[in-house]
Amino acid sequence: MGAMALTPVARAEDGYDLWLRYAPTDAARSSSLSAHVTAIVATGTGPTWAAATSELQRGIAGMTGTKPAVTATIQQGALWLATPASSPSLPVKTDGLGLEGYAIRSVTIDGKAVTLIAANSDVGLLHGAYHWLRLAQTGASLDSLAIASAPKIGLRMLNHWDNLDGSVERGYAGQSIWDWWRLPDYKGPRYTDYARANASLGINGTVLNNVNARSESLTAPYIAKAAALADIFRPYGIKVYLSVKWTAPMELDGLKTADPLDPAVAAWWKAKADEIYKAIPDFGGFLVKANSEGQPGPQDYKRTHADGANMLAAAVKPHGGIVMWRAFVYAHDNPDDRAKQAYSDFKPLDGQFADNVIVQVKNGAIDFQPREPFHPLFGAMPKTPLMMEFQITKEYLGQSTHLTYLGPLFEETLDADTFAKGKGSTVAKVIDGSLEGHKLTGIAGVANIGVDRDWSGSIFNQADWYAFGRLSWDTSLSARDIATEWAAQTFSPDQKVVQPVVMMMMGSREAAVDYMTPLGLAHIMNTGHHYGPGPWVSELARPEWNPVYYHKADANGIGFDRTKSGSNAVSQYAPTIAKMLDDPKTTPERELLWFHHLPWDYRLKSGDTLWDGLIHHYEHGVADVAQMRATWETLRPMVDTERFAETETLLTIQQREAQWWRDACIAYFQSVSKRPLPAGSAAPAHSLDYYKALKFPFAPGN
Repeated sequence: MGAMALTPVARAEDGYDLWLRYAPTDAARSSSLSAHVTAIVATGTGPTWAAATSELQRGIAGMTGTKPAVTATIQQGALWLATPASSPSLPVKTDGLGLEGYAIRSVTIDGKAVTLIAANSDVGLLHGAYHWLRLAQTGASLDSLAIASAPKIGLRMLNHWDNLDGSVERGYAGQSIWDWWRLPDYKGPRYTDYARANASLGINGTVLNNVNARSESLTAPYIAKAAALADIFRPYGIKVYLSVKWTAPMELDGLKTADPLDPAVAAWWKAKADEIYKAIPDFGGFLVKANSEGQPGPQDYKRTHADGANMLAAAVKPHGGIVMWRAFVYAHDNPDDRAKQAYSDFKPLDGQFADNVIVQVKNGAIDFQPREPFHPLFGAMPKTPLMMEFQITKEYLGQSTHLTYLGPLFEETLDADTFAKGKGSTVAKVIDGSLEGHKLTGIAGVANIGVDRDWSGSIFNQADWYAFGRLSWDTSLSARDIATEWAAQTFSPDQKVVQPVVMMMMGSREAAVDYMTPLGLAHIMNTGHHYGPGPWVSELARPEWNPVYYHKADANGIGFDRTKSGSNAVSQYAPTIAKMLDDPKTTPERELLWFHHLPWDYRLKSGDTLWDGLIHHYEHGVADVAQMRATWETLRPMVDTERFAETETLLTIQQREAQWWRDACIAYFQSVSKRPLPAGSAAPAHSLDYYKALKFPFAPGN
């Protein structure tokens, strides 16, 4: 059977296809691709083989207009998929690739030039197929390929904060994509497309429900719904996990306690695990938020986090399951410094967790801020596997409307040096297990996915999902290279498009830091919905819910003193870092006010006073967004009308809101500092009372 010619169908771009657009190429590239793939040779069978071959057919047909045939016979120019099991005389070694890695090689078989994708498993072949398609879409050379790739991190997961009623906590792209009401019967195509997108990045796990969990998610009807999704995801190498509520035994079956050391509680969880694994044999395990923000947990019974985690771990261990126990804890009875509490609670438990427990730690010690220093737990628990938790959904970074590419934030955290075992002990080496020899390793991203046609609330928000996935597979990648890949696949491989798009993306997160929380400020967003500025908020019941708690601005200065003379949070870091952070002169200025309360006339490296420098940072942020808008305008002739117009509108919103951030924050801080604005700086457009009076009772995601 020969290749079939297809006529490309012209259609509007709505973002649904993500980075898997497989857009038609020019004649020269199309001819080259057709020559490289005269057929797809696949000798294996099963749903994952089918997924790999159909994705290759789909991609090549989209780019060239010709759908290659699938055959079992090697021919000149074929794309050959093989495992040692399917082809015992494989001409490429697959040692060291594990079960998910792959090799891509240009080889000659019986005088025929072919491209070989080899792996030890069907899922490895699927990952290799997506890598080849990425090369094809980005215009890379397909000659003389010699690629070997395997993930260093074992668990690469999305955490969905999706509720059973279809809402999404901190979701800014519409309702949940899980239609719990119609599952398990109706399994729409979007679930498969979700799996395709994740598999293309190497993401291999999905927590289906919110960490603020409902007990009902563990009932038989909802287990059946989760099983239906697991069946769809399985061919793509993706396991499902569930968040659990600590008091589920009490709420569902009337137990009198949820004490983890009570034999009846342990027996309940063992029976529940058995029930889940009967429906989902490859179920991944549980994610737990306990004793945080009012959630129940083992501390309610004078037990430790380790006591709770280990009880659950025993329930899932016979099935090969794991427990991910979140370290995001803070309580009203710890008024000293919220940033210290996770370390204080978990550091003493190092070495006490079962071997199928991994502690999930946010990238910073507060809460997914535009910038935070790396969490001090990284490097501080050598006997315990730690799992990174990033937030892809931008709760504090402009939500769905601001273009703030998170690749640099992820990269900054992963590359941070903990000095736990001397220089070079990066956060990446902590979470990939190489620093301490851990086998259980993981990284999680709080998903930004909803039912919007573009999945993420905007085209550019897709890049954050993409960047998380690519860095989860390979933490050594650069945010810039990832942005380049994404832009080439999402818009065009033409460098006249790629270069300005990447320039916008790479400056966008720093711009947001400048117009929101410059110089180490944090958590000054309005409370509850976290939309817009609210540095004046001070009346909430718990101190650490109030922005004034974090910036501590007064007539004398601004910043949170975490030095030895303050909360001494610096002592939670390795001595080399603690010494650096204890002195404002050696603290990186980007984190200055995180660690120091300084006078308004403190001199920055620029020569500005702290007051003038703060104002200038706010102004730079606004100016950078204006430049992003101007850059986008130059791309009008080169980007499809639909996606250009959407982005144009969102950048307009972003510039307006950046100005709002600048004006509102300056109005408040000036009311405290009583200082004049620097020469040339415009006064806020409105009074402080005007900004304080703004209300947003129906902000999304709250």
